[in-house]
Amino acid sequence: MSWGTELWDQFDNLEKHTQWGIEVLEKYIKFVKERAEIEINYAKQLRNLSKKYQTKKNSKEEEESKYTSCKAFQTTLNEMNDYAGQHEVVSENMTSMIMAELTRFVQELKQERKSNFHEGRKAQQHMETCWKQLESSKRRFERDCKEAERAQQYFERMDADINVTKADVEKARQQAQIRHQMADDSKGDYSSVLQKFNHEQQEHYHTHIPSIFQKLQDMEEKRIVRLGDSLKTYADIDRQVVPIIGKCLDGITKSADSINGKQDSQTVIESFKSGFEPPGDVDFEDFTQSIKRTVSDTSLTNSRADGKSELKISGKSRGKLWPFIKKNKLMSLLTSPHQPPPPPPASDSSPSAVPNGPQSPKQQKEPLSHRLNDFMTSKPKIHCFRSLKRGGATPEDFSNLPPEQRRKKLQQKVDELNKDIQKEIDQRDALTKMKDVYMKNPQMGDPASVAQRLIEISNNIEKLRVEVQKFEGWLAEVEGRLPARNDNSRRQSALYETQNATTPVSNCAQDRESSPDGSYTEDQSQETEVKVTPTEFDDDFDDEEPLPTIGTCKALYPFDGENEGTISVAEGEVLSVIEEDKGDGWTRIRRNEEEEGYVPTSYIEVYLDKNTKGAKTYI
Repeated sequence: MSWGTELWDQFDNLEKHTQWGIEVLEKYIKFVKERAEIEINYAKQLRNLSKKYQTKKNSKEEEESKYTSCKAFQTTLNEMNDYAGQHEVVSENMTSMIMAELTRFVQELKQERKSNFHEGRKAQQHMETCWKQLESSKRRFERDCKEAERAQQYFERMDADINVTKADVEKARQQAQIRHQMADDSKGDYSSVLQKFNHEQQEHYHTHIPSIFQKLQDMEEKRIVRLGDSLKTYADIDRQVVPIIGKCLDGITKSADSINGKQDSQTVIESFKSGFEPPGDVDFEDFTQSIKRTVSDTSLTNSRADGKSELKISGKSRGKLWPFIKKNKLMSLLTSPHQPPPPPPASDSSPSAVPNGPQSPKQQKEPLSHRLNDFMTSKPKIHCFRSLKRGGATPEDFSNLPPEQRRKKLQQKVDELNKDIQKEIDQRDALTKMKDVYMKNPQMGDPASVAQRLIEISNNIEKLRVEVQKFEGWLAEVEGRLPARNDNSRRQSALYETQNATTPVSNCAQDRESSPDGSYTEDQSQETEVKVTPTEFDDDFDDEEPLPTIGTCKALYPFDGENEGTISVAEGEVLSVIEEDKGDGWTRIRRNEEEEGYVPTSYIEVYLDKNTKGAKTYI
């Protein structure tokens, strides 16, 4: 069935229908455009979400990524990133394969439709012109016929009238003949125009209009087929990414299956194992001996001798009770900077003018009996923790870590250095071969150009080997110090290991005696090695109240507070003091309920409350 034969008189309706078909196609293009925008926005949001939860470099999360559950989560984030990429592919394919193609196709349809309907209107105008010519010829023929009939009737009246002269009758006869001739001419012209019109009309309705309508029908059918093909393409674009999306989901499932609780538990052990033995039994301390002794002139000397032995026992016993010290006291020691405070900025007033500089004057030692009484009544003070978590760089030999963790770090460092050495050796071998080639074929290059580089690489290898030897020495030292787990005859303290078996352990009372204000000295040769990670105390003392405020201070100079455990202050800033200087040049302050840390004592002016001024804080 053809539009040209069936719809020969529906020119206007076909014009409206073809316009509606193009609008449907444009509506579909708009739909695909909005779908592509949704896909690209969805992909962007997925990528941002994946990036938001990715492990940050040089952060605590990076350490957590060694657990299988965290690895599975990171794999999920990576797979979601790939998943987002497939949605971007969908958007790009819909834009290029549907939108762009259909947009060009619509422009072609509009141009073709315009051309066809312009040709149809031209044919219609031609038929209207022919019809007007036919009507004009017809009216002229009709008029001439009427005029000839009137002229014939007039002639007949004149011929019948006896009173009319012969000349008048002849004149009427001639006039009638002229009118008859004009009528015959009009008849011939009308007949010719009518034949021409019929021919044009035949051509119009059986040739021109069917041809134009056939073109419109082909155009419309082509539009419909193209729309169907676009719908198939629309489905195929989604279907093409389904296998890749399935692989992404399979990757997530595989990563979930790889989660191993036992392995994560073992990883926790490897991460936090200190290598120390659990503390042994607490020794009995007999204090009745000091009561039974009588006071004499030589009692002070005797008390010194006896007190030292008792202090050694007390220090040993209290060393084994370190896990039960309150968190706020212990962490104040852990977070105190390990380095001496910086000198204040140069100004007109010398640092010595500051009321509380880092140097405390030496005070006369109190009698040992008084010191022993202080020791027995005050809370245990473990001086060795003060230097554990100081601000500043990590020691090169990782001596701030427990033995097991230190061994792992040293082994990791040795492995890294060996890899660097192997890289340098490979580079040296390659340059050596290049030098040999240059020597055999001078036109390819100058052998001297790589000689200097070979010397540099050899020096680098030598330096790296020295570093390896150094770290291997530390590693051997740590491995030799690690206690044997099956040796139950001697259980070492969880706090420290002695550097020399013949050297007695430095105890808290001795340190208290050496520092007039109850603080301690930080002589590394006298301190026993202590390796504790701050996370070991976090879970046991979460509900501990913060330290009370004992006064206020005013910053005399600005301090950056770049090291861990310190806090930055601005010149003239007023803050709260929560712990006095213990003789190491640092004072602990607080800005608000959550922000606190150490600042150099020489940088601030301290105003203690009356009820706390001069009080000594023992930890």
